[in-house]
Amino acid sequence: MARMTGNSARTVGVLPGLEETGLSRLVEAGKRLFLAWFSVVLVLVAWETFARSGAVTTFLLPPFTMVVERVWADAASGDLVINLGRTLYRALFGFTVASCVGITIGILMARNAAFRWFFDPIVSVGFPMPKIGFLPIFMLWFGLYDTSKIALIIFDASFPVITATYAATLGVERYTIWSARMLGSGERNLLWEIILPAAFPGIMTGLQIALPISLIIAIVTEMIMGGPGLGGAMIAASRFADSPGVFAGILEIAVAGYFVVRGMAYLRRRLLVWHQEAEEPTTV
Repeated sequence: MARMTGNSARTVGVLPGLEETGLSRLVEAGKRLFLAWFSVVLVLVAWETFARSGAVTTFLLPPFTMVVERVWADAASGDLVINLGRTLYRALFGFTVASCVGITIGILMARNAAFRWFFDPIVSVGFPMPKIGFLPIFMLWFGLYDTSKIALIIFDASFPVITATYAATLGVERYTIWSARMLGSGERNLLWEIILPAAFPGIMTGLQIALPISLIIAIVTEMIMGGPGLGGAMIAASRFADSPGVFAGILEIAVAGYFVVRGMAYLRRRLLVWHQEAEEPTTV
């Protein structure tokens, strides 16, 4: 009985420390969250205050709370789910194809002189060009629906992937490659076991750049060509002078873009858990 009492006393003595540790961690997490989002909250408060001050009409700048109500109404009606789903489908499908194409071309350019001779001028000229200027051509070739939008996403997002893959593959330590060859490694094993793992952090950087580009192109093509999607909903709202609808579209795009980028950063940390870059900032 005495032993049980002693255990109970020790347990009671430990609990306050555990509670203090948990509370301190909670406070520290709250502090970090506050500091991370302070500027965003400040902008939203300034937006709400200025919009309700009477300096501008609600048509020019609807209050933030009114915009949130409109987003909620879009979500309740199902329009937000449909538009967000169509935009993400185009962006992610185009990004996936662009990633496969870009990684393949980048590796071939780095490993084969003939491919480098052929693609290097094309990439050098095409990478800095505003590829959205090709949209009229894509509309003529592929029509006004998803095919032309996705094709432009693939075309635009491929260039940063090609460039990053090419640079990362060329940057693999030559002594490592030579050592692997001296140990009898074939070209296929050399590619999959040495070159790709070593170049993967650089390739991921190119993918992180290409993903927001895919989302931007999806939004822009929807604004120009119309149809279901976040960009299409925004341009439709502007045609009917629906100011809250336009600002709701901006808010929806901002939130969607944030989660897409953060999701890519999380994927990078998971895939590069073995690499020192996993500890570095992974924002775009």
